[in-house]
Amino acid sequence: MSEASTPHAAARRELTTVQRNAVAELLRVSPVADELGRRFARAGHELHLVGGSVRDALLGRLGDDLDFCTDAHPEQTLRIVRGWAESIWETGREFGTIGCQRDGLRLEVTTFRAEAYDQVSRNPVVEYGTNLTDDLKRRDFTVNAMAVSLPDHRFTDPYGGLDDLAAKIIRTPGTPAESFGDDPLRMLRAARFAAQLCFAVHPDVRAAMVAMAADLDRITAERVRDEFTKLLCGADPITGLRLLVDTGLADRFLPELTGLKLTIDEHAQHKDVYEHTLTVVSNAVSYETDGCDFVLRMAALMHDVGKPATKAVGPDGRVSFHHHEVVGARLTKNRMKALRYPKDVTAQVTKLVGLHLRFYGYGRGEWTDSAVRRYVTDAGDLVDRLHKLTRSDCTTRNRRKAAQLAADYDALEERITRIAAEEDLARVRPDLDGNAIMELLGVPPGPVVGRAWQHLKELRLERGPLDRDEAEAELRRWAAEQGLS
Repeated sequence: MSEASTPHAAARRELTTVQRNAVAELLRVSPVADELGRRFARAGHELHLVGGSVRDALLGRLGDDLDFCTDAHPEQTLRIVRGWAESIWETGREFGTIGCQRDGLRLEVTTFRAEAYDQVSRNPVVEYGTNLTDDLKRRDFTVNAMAVSLPDHRFTDPYGGLDDLAAKIIRTPGTPAESFGDDPLRMLRAARFAAQLCFAVHPDVRAAMVAMAADLDRITAERVRDEFTKLLCGADPITGLRLLVDTGLADRFLPELTGLKLTIDEHAQHKDVYEHTLTVVSNAVSYETDGCDFVLRMAALMHDVGKPATKAVGPDGRVSFHHHEVVGARLTKNRMKALRYPKDVTAQVTKLVGLHLRFYGYGRGEWTDSAVRRYVTDAGDLVDRLHKLTRSDCTTRNRRKAAQLAADYDALEERITRIAAEEDLARVRPDLDGNAIMELLGVPPGPVVGRAWQHLKELRLERGPLDRDEAEAELRRWAAEQGLS
């Protein structure tokens, strides 16, 4: 076997690649970073580019947000950056962090940490450290425990982060139990990095995640939510989701996901809902056109969570899940509320889950133009996402059936386009506004006007646009039925 084909040679080539990436990325930011390093040096302090910034530089994807660590305390850092930074913020000062901006780069400088944790809440209690090695040891993973000194560019890697980066392995600087005991959120972060970086979790790390999953209960819902959102928006969310389920972490904050592992009935007449869901998430990712669409991905993940509660086996042995979209929407709303997601995001995901079955049946030719109008109106500004979710939900291996479903949805989209061009479906309104209703009926503002408006809107959805005379005649007829004339 030649040296070029040996595993060691391949590893050396990989290290050379990441080192080249780092040089290119660091040269891009070095005018600002080195200048800042010189200011710290003149003041008698160290400054190091650290953590995710070094990792991303090695991967060739360093952004404009740079993280630094230093032996200087926050008040000393403030004195060093004042008059040099274009803007300064102190929102992280109680955690030892001072932020500033210079030449389009956002810089955060944090005092060396020797972090301790409250044994009840597991929230960090800040204690300043005295040296770089100890600061790196308290970091979550080896790939985030590397540093580059400024301005002299000395590389520090006491825990083998560069090797792990080349091998695409997630490992902790100390033992996983120590790391996760310090901050249980790191277990969820391991799954997040697996999804974001497409790395494998070291077996020891995985074993600790299983053994210590219950410790995640001590972490606030907001911190869990933020890590989970990053995981779901990763390049490979499926790997991250499988880790959550397989390690038991999902049971702590998203038990509906584990609950999808339904036992297939003895006749195997329905698909594995868990595997189907992961496929739908993967399909949804493929329909994105401009980065992660969290609302779409979350709707894909939750679209079938109502199935376990609605599973029924009929006399003929066939399995059904009647109204699982209604139950699923309720479960989705409750879970996202528990995770403290914003109300508007929760409402969008919940609405998509509730509507995801609406399309089925269209291919039987039963939909009138009225049904199409209602489909678009009910979806509102989520109609494009609903299209993507519905298409993603087609995971059948039956090629004929899959082709028919795709053709049916193509036909529906074409029909929506045609009707929209004729009627401006995006803004379906009654043919008479509130002022016209009050004038014709001779009534003041109030509930009667609202009921009349709703009646005319239903009529508009059912029959399409009416001319003025037709709309007025229908309003008078309705008023007579209501005893208003």
